[in-house]
Amino acid sequence: MNHVQPGVVEIIDAGTLPYKEAWDLQTSLHSMLVENKRAGYPHRQHHYFMLCEHPPVFTLGKSGSENHLKLSETERADKPFEYFKINRGGDITYHGPGQLVGYPILDLDLIFTDVHRYVRNLEQVIINVLQGYSIQAFRSDRNTGVWVEDPQVPGNISKICAIGVHLSRWVTMHGFAFNVNTNLSHFDYIVPCGIADPDKSVCSLSSLLGKTLDLQEVKQQVSHEFGLVFDLQTRSSSFESLLPLTFLNQ
Repeated sequence: MNHVQPGVVEIIDAGTLPYKEAWDLQTSLHSMLVENKRAGYPHRQHHYFMLCEHPPVFTLGKSGSENHLKLSETERADKPFEYFKINRGGDITYHGPGQLVGYPILDLDLIFTDVHRYVRNLEQVIINVLQGYSIQAFRSDRNTGVWVEDPQVPGNISKICAIGVHLSRWVTMHGFAFNVNTNLSHFDYIVPCGIADPDKSVCSLSSLLGKTLDLQEVKQQVSHEFGLVFDLQTRSSSFESLLPLTFLNQ
């Protein structure tokens, strides 16, 4: 266990990345951490936290219903959306430009082995970031993610960050989708996260503040809060240095 390094997480700013490329990179990093664990940690174990944007794409989790995608295959062909069925929890969601997506690949054996606490921590990261913008965000007892009071309809709530994760041998992948400058009209093509309640909607940081945010600034805030909430030292890593890993385990 001399090579275990539980307290450092590599922050990877991947810029704009097609969804399939991000999924392949996550899978490779995840497999690398699992194999190192199975081998008894002969090599230093790393944690990774990838931040990126995606071109427009819908993703459907393991427990989701295809009926929650309102576009047929023919209709999708005329619009700029990709579609993937993936291995995270949760239902359907949208990713696109202006949305900050975070993918932690962590070995929870070196942090804490509690899935509920892990998801709550992800929510807390975004809650803390929003507090820095004077926005009071909160959790919902019934629905995972981060919510705010709907500024348009008193008594209703809006989701600003969706969360869906996958764990294998206590190594995490997938993560959260934080609406910063997101085109919210694209959510009209789905039942977001499978939630059809009329008193729940989606929003973005931009829609709440009435201005476009500097996404790089938001990334820095998210990275900072991630380190604090998970009690990890953050260290920036080059995205290019990780690209060869996409060819591992294929």
